[in-house]
Amino acid sequence: MFLTTVGTKKINDPRDSWHSGWWPIKTLLFILVSISPFFVPPTFIHYYGEVARFGAGVFLLIQLLSVINFMYWWNEDWLSEKKFRRCRIPMVITTAGSFAAALSGIILMYMWFAPKISCSLNITFITATLILIQLMTSISLHSKVNAGLMTSGLMAIYMVFLCWSAIMSEPLSMSCNTRPRQTGKGDWMTIASFVIAVTAIVIATMTTGTDSECFTFRKKEKTKSEDDVPYGYGFFHFVFAMGAMYFAMLFVGWNLHQTMHKWSIDVGWSSVWVKISSEWIAAAVYIWTMIGPFILRNRDFS
Repeated sequence: MFLTTVGTKKINDPRDSWHSGWWPIKTLLFILVSISPFFVPPTFIHYYGEVARFGAGVFLLIQLLSVINFMYWWNEDWLSEKKFRRCRIPMVITTAGSFAAALSGIILMYMWFAPKISCSLNITFITATLILIQLMTSISLHSKVNAGLMTSGLMAIYMVFLCWSAIMSEPLSMSCNTRPRQTGKGDWMTIASFVIAVTAIVIATMTTGTDSECFTFRKKEKTKSEDDVPYGYGFFHFVFAMGAMYFAMLFVGWNLHQTMHKWSIDVGWSSVWVKISSEWIAAAVYIWTMIGPFILRNRDFS
């Protein structure tokens, strides 16, 4: 789909109807590509797994940039002249609620995931998250940066979520985690968690795929005409291709050589370190968006 729709600009292009229609043929193709892997040699599947690991990393990076872009857009939208007066109170509530939720998450993680002093790894993860949140907030409050507290509050929630998710991905053998986890026994809680996780990833992929503007490095002021496509079709399918590879990695816990429990998703030490790395990269990118214009003064960041 990416190869056949990339570069589509106008809705009268034949590829526009291929993107949004032709469902009988697409259904047939879907059935064929779903059956074909059973007849493919295992060696090829293993090589694809290595490619999928790279593609999944690309998807995480795209999603991360999209999340940060959304946070800045939300903050700037509420600070605009049209909405500033009526959005002041909601902005204060959102900011306070974000930091309160992030702080509550940190406290709960210390209680649930680090009940003993011997749980040094979980303590390191949680403490590093707390320090990064404090650092981001301090930089955003600097008089020269003036990035605002709302974006930092939203980033704090995002980072706490990633840290929480990373610790919940630890294997069952890890005794420091006192919360119920995926057991593979098919109980309703495990199945519900699985379905919610899959749904959330599909929604995230959909929203990221239609947000190609934030990945354009040189934005040109261009008025859209009525016959322009609403979003980049090629980018949309590229994100879904990378998202499919991300799903593949979740189902095998980012490790091509381990066997997953039934009804479990994204469990294993590889999953833990992928999520923790994503959290630290997210913090680094967000901090760079604040200090970048002061380090590279000759560059136009507008």
